[in-house]
Amino acid sequence: MTTLATDHSATEAESAGREPGVARHLIDGAWTGTPTTERTNPARPGQVVALSPAGTADDADAAVAAAVRAQPAWAALPAPARGAILLKAATLLEERAGEVAADLVREEGKTLAEAGGEVKRAADVLRFFGSLGWAPSGDVLPSGTPGTTITTRREPMGVFALITPWNFPIAIPAWKAAPALISGNAVVLKPAELTPLSATHLARALTDAGLPDGVFNVVHGRGRVVGEALARDERVAGLSFTGSTAVGLHLKGILDGRRARVQLEMGGKNAVLVLDDADPEAAAAVVAAGAFGLTGQACTATSRVYATPGVREAFTAALVRLAGGYAPGDGLDGARMGAVVSEAQFAQDADAVRGAVSRGAVLLAGTHDADPVGGLFFPPAVLAGMAADDPIVTEEVFGPVVAVLEVADYGAGLAAVNASRYGLTAGICTDSLALATDFAARAQAGVVKVNRPTSGLDLNVPFGGVKDSSTNTFREQGRSAVEFYTWGKTVYLGV
Repeated sequence: MTTLATDHSATEAESAGREPGVARHLIDGAWTGTPTTERTNPARPGQVVALSPAGTADDADAAVAAAVRAQPAWAALPAPARGAILLKAATLLEERAGEVAADLVREEGKTLAEAGGEVKRAADVLRFFGSLGWAPSGDVLPSGTPGTTITTRREPMGVFALITPWNFPIAIPAWKAAPALISGNAVVLKPAELTPLSATHLARALTDAGLPDGVFNVVHGRGRVVGEALARDERVAGLSFTGSTAVGLHLKGILDGRRARVQLEMGGKNAVLVLDDADPEAAAAVVAAGAFGLTGQACTATSRVYATPGVREAFTAALVRLAGGYAPGDGLDGARMGAVVSEAQFAQDADAVRGAVSRGAVLLAGTHDADPVGGLFFPPAVLAGMAADDPIVTEEVFGPVVAVLEVADYGAGLAAVNASRYGLTAGICTDSLALATDFAARAQAGVVKVNRPTSGLDLNVPFGGVKDSSTNTFREQGRSAVEFYTWGKTVYLGV
C-alpha cells in the first residue's frame, strides 16, 4: 500500500470501468478521515479498488472516548433490543450480499463463491449472536443456607478493541464484534489495511440497523500506530486479535502489563495424517480442499501431510492431479482459486517453495519461479522429499503450499503431527474408528477433523488453538465467545 500523490491510479481504476470505493473512519456515528491510502486489486495490477484514511493515535483516542460515552446506555438497553439490531444488520448484509462479495473479491483476491460464502457467514454470525438476546442467561444454584437463592450472571466489561486480518475481512470482524455487542460492550475495530471496504460494509449494516452512535467504531491505519494505541489505552478493557504470532505476543505483553483481558488467534502449521486404510482419492480431496481452497490463505489451511507407506504413493499422485485443477485467476472471472492478497505475500510463497527446492525438496506440482506480472496468481505447490525439520514443514507459509512426508505408522505420524510449535487444527484420514478416536484425544490441536479438511468451521462451536496458535484461554465463536467479553458475578438473595 502506498500514499496517493496524484490521481493517476484512480484514473486507471476508472478506465477499468469502476471507480474505487471509499472507506472512512467511523467515530461516534460520523464518517471521518481523508482517504489517502490506496488498495489495488491483486488480480488486476494497477487497478485501485479502495481508498482509506491513515489513522493516527489521536483517531484511536477519539474512537475509544466515543465508545466509553456510548457503552453505559447500550448496556442498559434490554438484551432483546440489542439482539434485534444485530438481527436487522444480518438481514441488511444479506440484501447487499452481491455488492459486498464483489468488493471483497476485488480487495482480497478470493473467488466470488468464497466471498459470497464469507458474507453469508458474517450475516449468520450476527443472527446467531442476535438471537442470544432472547436466550436464558446465568444459572440458579442451590444454597446450603435456608431461605437463600444463588444466581449467576454475566456483566459487560466496557470497551473492547478488535484487530482483524485481511484473509476473512468481514467474517472475523463480525464474529468478534457480535458477541461483544450482544453482551453490552462498545467496540473499536482496527481492520486490516488491505481490506478496508469489507469492514466498511459491516459498519454500515450495523449503523443502518440502528446501532447507537459510538457503540461500534472503526479506525483504519497501520497496526503499529492504531493497534498499538488501542492496546495501551487504559480505557480499553480488553483486546481480541487475529494475526501473526509475533504481533500477537507483542500485544499480549502490553495488555498483560496493565492487567487487561487479551484474546489471541495466531499462526498455524496444520497437519493431516493419512493412514494405509484410507481411500487415497478421498484423502487427497480432503487435503486439496484444506490446502488450496481460499488460496491457502487461512490459519486453518493444511500445510503438511504425513502418509504411511501403503498409501503414500497413491495419495500423493492423487493430490498432484487435484492440484492441477486449482488454476489461479481473477475471482470475478470464475477462477477455481483466487489471487494471492499482496506482492509481499506472493514473494513469501515463492521464497518458501524456492528455498525448499534449494535444500533438496522435490516439487511435484507448482513452480518455484511464479511471475506476479499480470496478476498475483500463485499455482498450488506440492513438495516431497524434504527433511522433517525443513522450514517448509515447520514454518507457516500462508499460501497454497503443502509438504508431503512419509511416516512409518500411526504412532510415528501422531508424533510428527504434534512436533510443532503450533496447535490450531489437525486432521486424520482413516477408516478406523479406534485410531480416529485416539487421534482426537491425543492430537495437540484446538480443532481436530476426521476425514474432513482442516479448514472450515461451524459458527456455533468454540474455535481456538494451543501452543503458539492461541492464548488458549477464551475461545471464539459459539456461545462460549461471550465469556471473553464479560465477567462473572454470583448473587446471593435472602428472603
